[in-house]
Amino acid sequence: MVVIGSGFGGSVAALRLSEKGYSVAVLEAGRRFEDRDFPKTSWRLRKFLWAPKLGCYGIQRITLLRGDEKGAGVLVLSGAGVGGGSLVYANTLYRPLPAFYEDPQWRDIADWRIELAPHYDTAERMLGVVTYDRMTAADEAMKRVAERMGVGHTFHKTPVGVFLGLPGKQVPDPYFGGEGPPRSGCTHCGGCMTGCRHNAKNTLVKNYLYLAERKGAKVFERTEVVSVHPHGDGYIVKAKRGKVFETDQVVFAAGALGTQRILHAMKADGSLPHVSDRLGALTRTNSESLLGATVLPGQARTRGVDFTDGVAITSSFHPDERTHIEPVRYGRGSNAMGLLQAPATEGGPGRFGRFVKTMFTWPFAYWRALSVRRWSQRTIIALVMQSHDNSLTVGYRRGRLRSRLGHGAPNPTWIPEGNEAVRLLAEEVGGLPGGTMLEMFDIPMTAHILGGAVIGGSPQTGVIDKYHRVFGHKGLHVVDGAAVSANLGVNPSLTIVAQAERAFSFWPAKGDRDPRPGEGH
Repeated sequence: MVVIGSGFGGSVAALRLSEKGYSVAVLEAGRRFEDRDFPKTSWRLRKFLWAPKLGCYGIQRITLLRGDEKGAGVLVLSGAGVGGGSLVYANTLYRPLPAFYEDPQWRDIADWRIELAPHYDTAERMLGVVTYDRMTAADEAMKRVAERMGVGHTFHKTPVGVFLGLPGKQVPDPYFGGEGPPRSGCTHCGGCMTGCRHNAKNTLVKNYLYLAERKGAKVFERTEVVSVHPHGDGYIVKAKRGKVFETDQVVFAAGALGTQRILHAMKADGSLPHVSDRLGALTRTNSESLLGATVLPGQARTRGVDFTDGVAITSSFHPDERTHIEPVRYGRGSNAMGLLQAPATEGGPGRFGRFVKTMFTWPFAYWRALSVRRWSQRTIIALVMQSHDNSLTVGYRRGRLRSRLGHGAPNPTWIPEGNEAVRLLAEEVGGLPGGTMLEMFDIPMTAHILGGAVIGGSPQTGVIDKYHRVFGHKGLHVVDGAAVSANLGVNPSLTIVAQAERAFSFWPAKGDRDPRPGEGH
């Protein structure tokens, strides 16, 4: 079996297929990192950013998905490296909001709440989910915001995939009866999203991938797949620098954009002609907005406050039943992402004009606020997510992915509930509300691109069936974020793992005659 990608779906595939006796090769475009290899701050761009043409082989991808029409573009943050998104994600592991299970795209195919429940249990056990047990300055401020918005009762602490333990103290494997690696207690430095250097974050190389390699799975780093072609009863998978793999079956787990890019290219050149025409439809941004509140340098009211204290995300609240807001942090000195910040403005016609007016009405204050000096210590990022049924459709033109408005309401370019929350948050901390620079041009940012190869009842409604098999091509499977069929309204990693666990629970052991995973369509 060839697994393309080593993130949340690919790592589950590697372990569960290895356990069932298959020979497994995991192909990962990025490099392998030891804990000491992660950058000390986000300014170490060669280790932090993924931009191979610039000599950067880090863990953070930043992709501008260009839109074919106004409102359809989006800036995407995703992961790179052995362990995929787990290296750079905020180790936040929520189960989805109720609307996820009820989305019309897939609600009639199965009772997903019941079907996925035991696999969420397994995912939580494997990823070591615990509730964060401290209250930070950012949490206190966010709790007051929730109370001012009349929803203080929804404020709660975050389920995280972190070994809390005693700070810095190493202990034998606390999760897998001694089969896993030794771990060290979290130091609460806030550096989760630049790569945990302290052996506390439960990345996939500490659980699924670690166990898979012990069972014989082979991980090939710096192996970026460029094509998948039928060959006899199986497939030839080609990667850059002339690497070629022959396999019976292929598991696509290269992330929502990576998986789509390969499938689109192979459909376009005729290699995989029977892939559903629904490929690219229902690409989701998790209906997200990235906002924040930044304290002015030297502000007396908050002098000495350090918002880097904690893990990446430590709490959240719900302004309404479909909206979820979390305080997010980078570690001390990791200020590079502050270059994307801008004043928060309401969306709609005249947005750029409102941005200019804001900058010139209070120029001294805003230019000071936009400074990245001690930005991570002065800023509470607010991640806003929703479970609304909106989407993009991603197409393929001249070798590039392009997006246009899709099914449902237009993808949001601003979220009023989020703007209200950061305005109140700024008041609470004595700062100014902010958004991201591209939002001035109605291009939102998302850290959770999803969908595009979603579950459907037939090739006319989806790209894969309920067992995650690609319609029209026996032996191809999709088990990553591309297979998530609806906006979750929460961080999606746990759901990607749960869906993958469910998919591979149906696979027979090697040599079993059960036809389900490999039968044709």
